[in-house]
Amino acid sequence: MGIKDTAEEWRVINTATPFEGNKTSVRKDEVLMPDGSTAVRDYQVHPGSVAILALDEQERVLVLRQYRHPVRHKLWEIPAGLLDVPGENPLHAAQRELYEEVHVKAEDWRVLTDIYTTPGGCDEAVRIFLARQISEAEGERFEVSEEEADMEFARIPAAELARGALAGELHNTCLVVGVLALLAAQAGDGLDALRPADAPWPARPFEGR
Repeated sequence: MGIKDTAEEWRVINTATPFEGNKTSVRKDEVLMPDGSTAVRDYQVHPGSVAILALDEQERVLVLRQYRHPVRHKLWEIPAGLLDVPGENPLHAAQRELYEEVHVKAEDWRVLTDIYTTPGGCDEAVRIFLARQISEAEGERFEVSEEEADMEFARIPAAELARGALAGELHNTCLVVGVLALLAAQAGDGLDALRPADAPWPARPFEGR
């Protein structure tokens, strides 16, 4: 007997946007509850993101270390980025982010997993891709600034990253979920059984292939 999440939308009586930022905003919804009462829910409205677990020929994961101001930490992460254009094909966005952040391209792409990062307070949906058969990208490296100008890079075995996550030493959502999903897939039906890179994504419908 399998279990799965199901789409459902409770009626919104009133809504407002008390804050609107550069990429995200905050929404205040008054929601009708099943018992007839109402409750106010404040949450961040997010365009969505993609993340890439890139695996090299030695079964190492490409990771980067970046300062994250809200949590006052430098975190080890996998390449990731926003879906800046409404309806953007997430695979195209992932290919762009892999090039811009680590100057790498990949020949084999699959969907590793889809997640909501913090569904109690944010509608951000992330598609985590598995990228294999990687090689250096052609041309000049993408010019970075601000926090990205201080990034460090490494290639680390997935088992070592999993150990760090379970030990409480690594905390980035996409890295932890991506690495554990990778190990689960390898222990299960194998990486070739993962969904294709253009698999439907109801949380962030996209155009084209």
